[in-house]
This record gives sequence, C-alpha cells and structure tokens, in this order.
Amino acid sequence: MIKHVKRMVVKVGTSSLTYDTGRLNLRRIRTLAEVLSDLMNSGIEVALVSSGAIGVGSAKLGLKSRPKDTPGRQAAATVGQCELMFVYDKMFGEYGHTVGQLLVTRSDIENSERRENLVNCFEKLFEYNAIPVINENDSVAVEEIVYGDNDNLSAQVARLMGADVLLILSDIDGFFSANPAEDESAVLIPVVERIDETLLHMAGPSVSHLGTGGMATKLGAAQLATQAGIDTIIMNGSNPEDIYRLLDGRQVGTHFKKQSKGDEEHA
Repeated sequence: MIKHVKRMVVKVGTSSLTYDTGRLNLRRIRTLAEVLSDLMNSGIEVALVSSGAIGVGSAKLGLKSRPKDTPGRQAAATVGQCELMFVYDKMFGEYGHTVGQLLVTRSDIENSERRENLVNCFEKLFEYNAIPVINENDSVAVEEIVYGDNDNLSAQVARLMGADVLLILSDIDGFFSANPAEDESAVLIPVVERIDETLLHMAGPSVSHLGTGGMATKLGAAQLATQAGIDTIIMNGSNPEDIYRLLDGRQVGTHFKKQSKGDEEHA
C-alpha cells in the first residue's frame, strides 16, 4: 500500500495523451487534470512530467509520423510544447489550479549550481500552490532527443523533489512476466521487491510510433527512484481515476517498492 503521500510526481506518456492520429485525447487530459487538481486540494503536492511535445507537434504540422531527423524533431517539439501547455493551462485552470512550465536538459540536473536553482524553483512553485509541468527541452537538448526519455527524467525529478511516490502512466497495465502482446501466458506482476538484471532483461522495446520510451526505460526509472527511497508504480494511464484506487490501497499496476539504506547496503 502507498501511504502518507505528501509529494507525488506523475509521468504521463505520449500514448496516454494522444489518439493514434497524434491529436490530443482531450477527454483523458481533462480527467487527468481533474484528478491531479483534486489531489492538490487534498493537500498532496503534485508535479507532472509530460511527454508528447514531438508527437503532438508532428500531428499539428500534418506529419504522418515523428520526424526521423533531429532538426525535424526539434521543430515539432516547439509546436507541440505550445499546444500542450495551452491545453494544460486551460484545463487545470478550470479546476482552480495554476501550472508552470519547466523545460529541463540533462546538464540542468548534472550541474550543481543549475540543479540547485531548479530545486529552488520547484519548491517555490509548491509554496505558491502551483503545479510544475516538466518536459525535456527537446528544441535544444539534442542529446536528450536522441538518447533520452521522460521516464528517466521523471525519476530524476522525483529524486530532486524528495517525492514520496512516482507514478508512471503508460499504455500497459504494469510490468508483465512476458510481453502480453506476444505471449498469452504473460501475467501481471503486482509487486516487485527489487529490480535486478533478470527483470531488466525481461523488458522489451517500445511499440508506440509516437513515443520514445519502452518498458526498459520505465524499469530503469523505477530502479533509480526506488534506490532513492521513492515508491514507484507503473500503471495504465487510460483511466486517470485509477490513481484514486491506488491511493485507497487497491491493487493497481505494478508497485516497485522503495529501498531503504539497509537494503542498499545488503545489495
């Protein structure tokens, strides 16, 4: 069970934000905004790590798929960021909450001075009762576009914020014993005590034509977060109201248990 949550990071993937056309799934985004706003009303501080800029931008530009070249993805990201933030600002505003956009690069986290500035900004946004909406700065961070992903970013953000929980919303119900699209005998693993090499090898590649991450990147993010003492859940984002069920103690997705200092020393 996830208990005593004071600060939560929610990562939402492109597949959870859009239809197969690449256009925004407005009904789902509205439900997500309502749920996260309600959690804020209850006293939980929430940060949203949002993918989707390149995918949404590609659709708005009339492209049939994500550009394969880096400049094309940079251009699509600039268009997609405008669209995403317009929708987030409108929908969270309808529930009485203000959002603030942060576009982050790897160097912002690795450089100690810039990392401190980032943490200070997070804390001030929470003090102002605003919801940080975070994405990689795809328009300039070429290395992140080629190699990075928002799963890893969400874990880094959760660590910087000292979050209690990291929720990774995806298009799959959780972590399975095998790829459920290929193996009918695959079963959902409800709880993972520790992420090891065996689990990492079980993860497969991405199957989304609009997103970049796959189960391997989600496991890597979960490993990074749990080692920092943050409970991590991979769950289906098709119904954001399932977050309520999770916080009520019901089984949702796969719960990767946080590791204590004793666990790390034992490992």
